[in-house]
Amino acid sequence: MYVFLFVWFVAPVVFTIVVFSWWGAIAGIIGSALLGLLLVSVWMIFLLVLYILWINQELDLFVITTGRIIGIEQLSFLNRTVSECNLDEVQEVNAQANGLLANLLNYGTVYISTASERSDFCVNLTPDALVNARHILNVIDTHRYRAHGTPSAIGDDPVGK
Repeated sequence: MYVFLFVWFVAPVVFTIVVFSWWGAIAGIIGSALLGLLLVSVWMIFLLVLYILWINQELDLFVITTGRIIGIEQLSFLNRTVSECNLDEVQEVNAQANGLLANLLNYGTVYISTASERSDFCVNLTPDALVNARHILNVIDTHRYRAHGTPSAIGDDPVGK
């Protein structure tokens, strides 16, 4: 993953450096205007793909209410999936922070597993993933305590918090 990102961000820069260093030789062969058009085209394609990747990540939305979890995920440019489940169906909530950069910048991934195979949620690039996973568990414990009158799994009263 990191190798792909490195190549993806470095390739246009290297291409630009090569083109500018060999500008005279290349411009003599294909023409200066065509070379400029080629350079602009490479950067436009790079920025368009970067924008589409950013939009796909930015439009993912996860809403946790007092009764259910709703996940709206942007799968591709015009492809969206909406999933939801009741808080009673949640089996476990896990958080994961992989790598040096994720730990330094304090972000990670929160996994919410449900009773159904189709509605497992994966929230990527979550700030304070460990803290947010704990908040989600507190919301689930509060819901279960209010709905069923049973104390939470950790033994304290989540309603009083």
